[in-house]
Amino acid sequence: MADETRRGLDAVEEGPQPSDVDPRGAARAVSPPSDHPSVRALEARFGDAILRHRVSAGDQTVVWIDPAQSLEILRWLKDDPGQLYDMMSDVTGVDYGQGRPVEVVYQMFSTVHKRTLRVRAALPLDALEIDSVAGLWQCANWLEREVYDLFGVTFKGHPDLRRILMPYDYAEGHPLRKDFPLRGRFSRAEQTRRALAQDVERFYRPEDLRHSGEPQRAAAGPGASDEGAGAAAREGEGA
Repeated sequence: MADETRRGLDAVEEGPQPSDVDPRGAARAVSPPSDHPSVRALEARFGDAILRHRVSAGDQTVVWIDPAQSLEILRWLKDDPGQLYDMMSDVTGVDYGQGRPVEVVYQMFSTVHKRTLRVRAALPLDALEIDSVAGLWQCANWLEREVYDLFGVTFKGHPDLRRILMPYDYAEGHPLRKDFPLRGRFSRAEQTRRALAQDVERFYRPEDLRHSGEPQRAAAGPGASDEGAGAAAREGEGA
């Protein structure tokens, strides 16, 4: 009877529930990570460069690797016939704050072997750089730019590493870092001043503007002359 009366936000009072237990209360079967064929193969191939591994959220195998060998390991996962992780689903970052390393996270899927793998590389705050994998998976190009923009991780060998969400001259840092203030690093007055002073050039690189040519005027309607369009606009203003 009690279950029938639960409504809306009642579950909020119960707090977070473990992700490896289904709603019916039965624990989901979880295979040890060593049963994942890629984990065994990685340990046999790269030894100490495979730092640790575990199963997360019930069925997601996660492997932590030495960032110094990230490119070699990820290339092998893509090209080895027993792995063939041909799809890079995501490249993202995680900042745990309090001086702990920032992690770069790679989410991969093998369309051949029908299995997923999550690879993580922890970077100390004084050495936030790792090899780019844009040459292996083209989709990593923009994904790495996003991690660079929002977390401050430099991807060595990236073909065009620049901000992708924030303006190229954004001076407040990296917004997804835990030490980034809720309202930004500048005062509200300074943020307002900068916003009012900005122009279109702020959102483009100088070399992009050099190749864009002169701005084009909006075309008038079919058969209408510039003079006629201007007269119509003036009439509209006086209405």
